[in-house]
Amino acid sequence: MQLPRIAVLRLLLAAALYLMFASAQAAPVTAMTVYGEAPKYPPNFQHFDYVNPDAPKGGSLARSSEEISQFNYLMPSVDQGTGVVQVDAWLYSPLAYRSLDEPYTVYGLVAERMEHDPDGMWMRFYLDPRARFHDGTPITAEDVAFTFHLLMTKASLSFRVLYGDVQDVVVDGPRQVRFTFKNNLNRTLPLDLAAMRVLPEHYWKDHDFAGGGGFTPPLGSGPYRISKVDAGRSVTFERVKDWWAKDLPVSRGMYNFDTLTVNFYGDTEVARQLLQAQAFDYNREFSSSGYVVGYQSPVLADGRLQQAILAKPRPVAAQGFVFNLSRPVFQDRRVRQALTLLWDFDWANQHIMRSFYTRQSSYFPKSDMAATQLPDAQERAILDPLRGKIPDEVFTQVYHSPSTDGSGNIRDKQLQALKLLAEAGWHPDHNRLVNAKGEQLKFTFLDGQGGFDRLVLPMKRALAQIGIDLQMRRIDGGQYNNLMNARDYDMIVVTFPRSGDPIISPGRELYSLYGSASAMQPGSSNFMVLKDPAVDSLIDGLVKATTRNDMVHYARALDRVLQWGYYSIQNYYSEGTPTVYLNRFGMPKVAPAYDVGLDTWWQVSAKPLTSLQMSALAQHTEEH
Repeated sequence: MQLPRIAVLRLLLAAALYLMFASAQAAPVTAMTVYGEAPKYPPNFQHFDYVNPDAPKGGSLARSSEEISQFNYLMPSVDQGTGVVQVDAWLYSPLAYRSLDEPYTVYGLVAERMEHDPDGMWMRFYLDPRARFHDGTPITAEDVAFTFHLLMTKASLSFRVLYGDVQDVVVDGPRQVRFTFKNNLNRTLPLDLAAMRVLPEHYWKDHDFAGGGGFTPPLGSGPYRISKVDAGRSVTFERVKDWWAKDLPVSRGMYNFDTLTVNFYGDTEVARQLLQAQAFDYNREFSSSGYVVGYQSPVLADGRLQQAILAKPRPVAAQGFVFNLSRPVFQDRRVRQALTLLWDFDWANQHIMRSFYTRQSSYFPKSDMAATQLPDAQERAILDPLRGKIPDEVFTQVYHSPSTDGSGNIRDKQLQALKLLAEAGWHPDHNRLVNAKGEQLKFTFLDGQGGFDRLVLPMKRALAQIGIDLQMRRIDGGQYNNLMNARDYDMIVVTFPRSGDPIISPGRELYSLYGSASAMQPGSSNFMVLKDPAVDSLIDGLVKATTRNDMVHYARALDRVLQWGYYSIQNYYSEGTPTVYLNRFGMPKVAPAYDVGLDTWWQVSAKPLTSLQMSALAQHTEEH
């Protein structure tokens, strides 16, 4: 029977509409970028450029932790004390792996494919059927959903901020899980979810995740399992030789050591001496003096101990002496501006830090997001609606942190500071600077790390010369964390973000760092206790940006407002990541741009070699 012409036309129209609809749907992909740009590596790539795919497996590496304290529990994702950061990277596999040579690109791991709604309202993950926890149990969509709810209810506040735009998580099948969003304004949310490390429901439903899991090795799914815990002192990981993901492109050439150990030390000098005695292998050095002269020894002279500044192209995390804005003494911008004039970085860098550092002027140092020139037309369009709500200098001046000639004589800065303080209502009274009530301008620097007294004491003298009383208080790490969470301090040193990892492609984490809602929230990183609607609106704009160009302009606008708000005395950064290690490791010829790349190293000798021995070994290897 022949269909009527109108019926045929309707069928053709329906088919055309179906094809249009189908073509508009997101096709599952193996990699994702923030703004839809092409990832560096194609779907059929074999390994990252920054690995040696033929690196031998075996051997061991022991490193010091970056925290100067003992750990209170193993899991790093809660705020009750100090956890072991490496548990995330070594024990648990993420849905997708973030590459180390792109600003923010993820490649499927537990999720072999990812599907993003073209309208940005949901994200679906298709799990690899091979994905397993270490006990052989398959990783399921239920585990993903469980992990999300666990992080949102019992983990650090930072997760609730990071995933705050998620409406719901829906299990579509044993290996399919879908996240629905409250809106489509958060461009990094799909990647942030993809980077989530999946926890086993059948293990954690019966263990104390909120308390950090204690010291009992938890069940994992990553390249390593925990084999030994010396409570508070060290954790040893052993390679899972039959790890389900060992042959995936994102894993090839990675995780080469059979054994990895993280040692926690309470004193940096002790750690240096132990490294020279070859008690462990690798130290991330945070002290310029420690790096320059702290390792002078025969083992450094003959090359058995090596020093290197790695990841030089990498942006750095900002750091500063932060004012607690909830303290009345710091609520006048002129007071904060005056105090920023009185820390003589140039003298400290020359006489204490061996001219090792560069002064920081931005909250996005060494990146294209730093505001280093006057705002262009696009940035002015962002800032113009905020006129009268932000400092006027934002529009007319480029911010530079104060500088001196390094002589130690900062009388000109003291005079400038006194003028600003007089405008703010502070005047000299004998040897004190007081307000109208006769109260002296005074505050306390709280130090929970040690080592900052040598930088702060010269500022204490400069302040005392104009009548300001600055006190130093040193406390242990546990007390320090409690006081930070309670916002019970005047001034502390803060790294933005606290992890020390630079913000390369910022998103919702900025709410935790600078957003009004997080100012008094325990577990957030808003240690300035900053509550500024203008800052909130700029973060909103950045999170909603649809291109990297737009995001960068919002970041620069935010940077200017933070700079000219004088919310911290900005510190300094090094050229790259200073590291010291025993000379017994191989490294790929190409280093990752955004990371030290420790997980790409391998062992070439059981004991440290001199420079001559290592050169001879390398030549022999090339010849054969």
